[in-house]
Amino acid sequence: MISALLRLFALRPFLTMAILGIPVLVLIAVGLVTIFALKFLVFIVLPVALVIWLLRRLWRPNHGTAT
Repeated sequence: MISALLRLFALRPFLTMAILGIPVLVLIAVGLVTIFALKFLVFIVLPVALVIWLLRRLWRPNHGTAT
């Protein structure tokens, strides 16, 4: 049965691309988008949030704990 499928894929390259190629391309695209989103979060969003948090913490007037 595997040899019949391989012969079918060899005779019809567009069918092979539709069955095997598109899902592989979608997986690669989803993986790349995920990697770029995580890099954006770790290297841009988190450092900016940390700097903003530190600046607010340093420049906030020191109120007592009892309000």
